[in-house]
Formats: sequence, structure tokens, C-alpha cells
Amino acid sequence: MRRANLPLFVFIIALTALALWIDWPQKPENYLPPILPWPANPGIHLKIGSWEFHRQGFRLGLDLQGGTNLVYQADLSKIDPQDREAAMNALVHTIERRVNAFGVTEAVVQRLGNDRVAVQLPGVRDIEEAKRLIGQTAQLVFKERTYDPAGNPTDKDIGLTGADLRRAYPCTDELGRPAVCLEFNDRGARIWADVTTRLAGRSDAAVAIFLDNDLLTAPVVRSPILQGRTIIEGNFTVDSARLLATQLNSGALPVPIRVIRQEDVGATLGADSVRKSLIAGALGIAAVMLFMVGYYRFPGLVADVALGIYALLVLAVFKLIPVTLTLAGIAGFILSVGMAVDANILIFERMREELRAGRTLGAALEAGFNRAWTSIRDSNVSTLITCGILWVFASSLGTPLLQGFALTLAIGVVISMFSAITITRNFMRLAHELWFARPDALESPVVRFLFDVEAEVAKRVTAQTWKPAGRGDV
Repeated sequence: MRRANLPLFVFIIALTALALWIDWPQKPENYLPPILPWPANPGIHLKIGSWEFHRQGFRLGLDLQGGTNLVYQADLSKIDPQDREAAMNALVHTIERRVNAFGVTEAVVQRLGNDRVAVQLPGVRDIEEAKRLIGQTAQLVFKERTYDPAGNPTDKDIGLTGADLRRAYPCTDELGRPAVCLEFNDRGARIWADVTTRLAGRSDAAVAIFLDNDLLTAPVVRSPILQGRTIIEGNFTVDSARLLATQLNSGALPVPIRVIRQEDVGATLGADSVRKSLIAGALGIAAVMLFMVGYYRFPGLVADVALGIYALLVLAVFKLIPVTLTLAGIAGFILSVGMAVDANILIFERMREELRAGRTLGAALEAGFNRAWTSIRDSNVSTLITCGILWVFASSLGTPLLQGFALTLAIGVVISMFSAITITRNFMRLAHELWFARPDALESPVVRFLFDVEAEVAKRVTAQTWKPAGRGDV
């Protein structure tokens, strides 16, 4: 065994084991026969300092899980052209924080073109709740309110806003009614202490709290509040208090937005249908593997092993990124499987041509990979270019399903090149060095059968490359 091949072989085996561990389902009993107590996958949970990385299961799209799909258009008319890109990025991040803090799992927030944002909320069926969560600007402002003798209020800005909050959380007031408690940061606590000290005990003054220019409450200050905390009381329900706290914690939207499309999406496929689809896909791949073994024999068997590793690697990448799996995305993955098989077919056909031309197994192996590489490269690069064009157009047109198809196909194509050129080649080299390296290997009927070589061709190859001892150098 060549020393150069062994480290690569060990790396491939380790990479395969890692991919299998990542892909292992949380509930294996749903996919595997109950012959063993299969262990469940606890997921990936990493934390290094403030950096955290968590992955549990595959992210399913709306067509597989159901939920709410919203498309927003941002009003950038009051934003300078040079600041619009930053405003849109801030908008996307704020919406992401809101849906994540609200407990919506596997939500997808992405830009569509220059001024639109698509929000997919799997499992959320109440569109109005989703719109309240996302669409409210949530600009919190505190003002000093004074009353004239006739009782008319005058509000004065004190420089205290939602940006000065450390956190907000739902709580209850003295009567047990739902409310929202606020904790200020250092700057906010100083301003709050100054204002409440100045207004304490005054019957003609209060602190007015506005949310998006709507008055929430205007309480009279009984005594100075020096701890940097306060409470917003009003006609809250438990859900509305939680919603407001979530919006305040995520920050105000940098620009106004409005809904231009909304959909309540039902799951196209239920859990049972997804399981059956996976089984059908496995049967399809098994049929391809049988064809490869039947037609190419031993090289086909090696390609089947590489194809299995390829599938594990692709699924692991899907989970780690993570890629939202939709029906279109699954179609892209299946198409990439076909391209992975196609690469092996090109290689093995070149090997056959080299064997018929009188080359030894080792020479035919290397020539097959080297001469098929240009065809594989050009084919895959053209597919990647097509995926890139499809991604750009899908992004500008606001069609995430097409983006999912382009992304899964591109990932599959890239990994298929690694599978065909690196994994299959390494395994074939090792097999040749272990079992077929003798110059007269093709004299064996078993070897001829495994590589589908005719006896006459084998004799010609052996005569050119090997002589019995005593008649010349080997």
C-alpha cells in the first residue's frame, strides 16, 4: 500500500464516520427496523466562550412542515441611497432576532431584491400573530408630560428610548395583571433616575411612554426610581405582554415595512409521507447501485461505496449550514446523485478503453481518471454556473423554492467531484495495490470477470508487460 494513499484512506473513513454521526436521526425507530434499540441523536451542541453552535434535526421547509409565509416591502424613501444597504441588513437581523426570541424554530428570513424581505415561519398557522410579531416598528419612547391648569398635556423629549433598555420581560403588576418589566442600561438608568427624581410627588407631571407614537401609559411618579427599572402597565394579555417584550428586546425596525404577500401554507407532505419518500429514494439509489455492479462489476461496487459516502456527506452539509429542505431542494439533491453516478461512468468507460488498448490495470486506472477529469470538470462547472444564474434570478424574483433547488444541486455537484475524483480513486488504488498489482493479474478468470476484460485482451496485456523468470527482466 502506498504511503500516500493510507492517510487519505484514513481521512475518508473518519470523515464518513463523522457524517454518519451528524446525519443520524433523532428518532431512528421511525426509519430503521426495530431489530435493535437504536440510539437517538442528541444533536450538536458546541459552546466556546460566547460562540455557540447548535444543530438538532434537518430544517424542513413550509411545503414539508406547513406554516406561514410573509413577504414584506420596506419603505426606503426617507433613507439616503448610500445607507439603504445597511438599513436592509439591519432590518433582516432585527426580524431574525424577533422570530428567534419568540420561539419560532427553523424560521427563514432572507432578502428578496433591493427592498423586500421574505419570512417563512414553519409551524406558525396564525398569520395575524406573525404579522404583529414582525411588522410593528416597536419604537419605544419615554417623554416628560406636564399638564396646564386646564389639564392639557405637553410632552417633552428626555432622550430615553428603547435603545437604552438592557432587557424587557413579561411580568405582573401589583394586582396580578399582565405587564411588561423593563431594565435600563447604565445610560438609561441615569436618565430614568434624574427624570423620576425631578417629577416625584408632582400631581401636574407624569412620564408618558409611547410605542410607535401611540401612548401606552402615563403614570404619575410617586417616588424616585434609582434602580434602573420600571414597569409598563396597561390593558395587556399574557400573549401581548410577551409579544411586546420580544419586540423591545430585538430592537426597533430601522425602516417601516408593509406586507405585500401572505400565505397560510399547509404541509404538502406529512411525516408519514416524508418517511415513505425517503424509503422510495433509498430504493431508487439501491437500483442505481445494482446497475453499477451489474454493468461495471468491481469498479461499480467501489463506486457504490463512494456513492453511499457521497450521500452521507451531502446530508451532513445540509444539516450543518443548515439548508432548508423543500420538495424542490430534495429534487436538486436527487439530480446531483445522478451526476455523481455519471462521473463514475465516464471514468470507468475510459478505463475500459485503456484496457482494450493493451494497458495494465494500474495504467488503465490512472489514465481513466486523468482523461475523464476534463469532461467531469467541464460538465460540473457548467452546472454550477447554471445554479448561480438560477440563484440570482430566483433571489430577484422572490422565489425561495428555486433558490433551494439551486443551492442543493450546487452543493451536491461540488461534493460529487470530491467523491468521484478522490474517494473512488483512492479506493480503486488501494484495491489494485492489495489484490491486482501483479503483472499477470489479468490471467486470472476471476480478475477478468471483475473488470469485464476479454481473455484475448488479457493475454495481449500480459505478453506486453510480463515475462517468465529467466527470459528477461520483469
